[in-house]
Amino acid sequence: MSRLGLLLAASALLLLSACSPPRQAQFAVTGCEAAAVAWSGAVGWSPAAEPALERGPAGAWDSVDLLNPSVARWQDGWINLYSGYDGKTWRTGVAFSDDGLVWRKEAAPVIDPDPASWEGDYIAANGATVAARGRLWHWYQAGPRNQTRLGLATSTDGKSWRKEPAAVLGLGAEGSWDESAVGDPYALACGEWFYLYYLGQDRFGVQRLGVARSADGKNWQRSHRNPILETGGAGDFDERGLGEPAVLLAEDGFWMLYVGRDAAERRRLGWAHSDDGVRWAKTGPVLSGDQPWNEAVVCDPEWLIEDGRVRLLFGGGDRPSPDEGLNGQVGWAELLGSIGE
Repeated sequence: MSRLGLLLAASALLLLSACSPPRQAQFAVTGCEAAAVAWSGAVGWSPAAEPALERGPAGAWDSVDLLNPSVARWQDGWINLYSGYDGKTWRTGVAFSDDGLVWRKEAAPVIDPDPASWEGDYIAANGATVAARGRLWHWYQAGPRNQTRLGLATSTDGKSWRKEPAAVLGLGAEGSWDESAVGDPYALACGEWFYLYYLGQDRFGVQRLGVARSADGKNWQRSHRNPILETGGAGDFDERGLGEPAVLLAEDGFWMLYVGRDAAERRRLGWAHSDDGVRWAKTGPVLSGDQPWNEAVVCDPEWLIEDGRVRLLFGGGDRPSPDEGLNGQVGWAELLGSIGE
């Protein structure tokens, strides 16, 4: 074949690759270690009155919103990669804790968006963290507003992070439930697989939840059952959209906390249950904020399991908003209705 023919063939392969739909697979979530907790009936909660992580001072990179706690056990304590917003750009910061409740913030963000790359200059935040295979893995949301994808950064110390050069989970196929944007990841490391729960947005702005799996954290197979959780009906707390999942395997299957948006853009937490991590059914009750700082928004749930106790870190705000500018801060709560083994 001539050089021109080789170039044309290569171009055709690249075009075919660029236009090919995302890979799908039939799978269940397997290999996960069950948390040492048992559920007894409906689970309520008792939030602490004051935030555990507060916004920075005026002009700081996290001065407008501090949200999306993403924690992992790390070096005899906890690490928390959280999101900060200054009114223009979302970035990822890091905090450390001995008990998961009292946090020491590092002064500067550790992951910034790169305007010269696929990330753009709006966001590199709203991520999911796991400690596995001798390092920390953090999947984060980046890209233009309402067209975001997911990137990956890894670290061996929690302070210096190496990004993959391209997005690792892109948009869904044309006409699909996640064709417009993906975000809000939550990760599980189970045996040979990583599982990623995430939000997908269609061309009409409707947001639902899906799941994907990967052996290396970079190449993902979407579940053929996606979307795995749909919005509620008229008048429901999640009628406008849902996102920000947090998934845990307990004795009686998988439990998910997710965020629902109502018609007034108030956000609260709902429950769902699954036997295999893929087929989900909504349960109750709905969890709401009861303090001035979180009365309008409760979002970004994150499990905090230790010594059989089930706590949550969560984001909260005093202004109804689907995304930002809600005076966001991070609090914690004790779950009620659960007992240790």
